[in-house]
Amino acid sequence: MNEPIQAVDLVARLKERRATVATAESLTGGRLAARMSEAPGSSEIFLGGAVTYATEAKVKVLGVAQEVVDEHGVVSAECARAMAEGARRLLGSTYGVSTTGVAGPDTQEGKPVGTVFVGVAGPNGTDVVPLALDGDRESITNESVAAAVEALVAALEGRPEE
Repeated sequence: MNEPIQAVDLVARLKERRATVATAESLTGGRLAARMSEAPGSSEIFLGGAVTYATEAKVKVLGVAQEVVDEHGVVSAECARAMAEGARRLLGSTYGVSTTGVAGPDTQEGKPVGTVFVGVAGPNGTDVVPLALDGDRESITNESVAAAVEALVAALEGRPEE
C-alpha cells in the first residue's frame, strides 16, 4: 500500500473538485467517518455517514436489497456496491464510500478473517475493491479505512484501483 493519504490532503482534493462524500460502514464501525471529519474544512466536503453494523440496518437505512443479502451475503462485493450507492443516495453526496467485511476473530458467512470489500460510488459509476488483509481486528479495521480513502482518491483522480 502507498503512503497513507492525509486527511487534510483528502479534504483539499474534494474541495478542489467541489465534491462531497458520505460513508456507509460495517466492519470499520465509524472509523472511516472519523477519518473523513478529522481535518479542518471537512464540514465542506463530508456530509455524514451511516454505521450499519447489523444486516437489518444495511437493508433499512441504506436500501441494500434483501435479495443481495440473501444471494451474496453482507461480506460481498455486491453488498459493498449497494452500501456505497445507498450512502450517496441517502445523503445526496457526489461520492459514497462503503466498508464491509470480516475483522475477526471469527469467520463470517464462511469467509475468512481479513476478507474486506470497499465500495466507491460516484458520478462515473461504482467500483468495488476486494481486500485480503492479515492481522488482528484493529489492524484489519485500520487497513480497511486506509484502503477506503485510497479508493476514494483513485475515483477522484479517475484512475482504476489496483
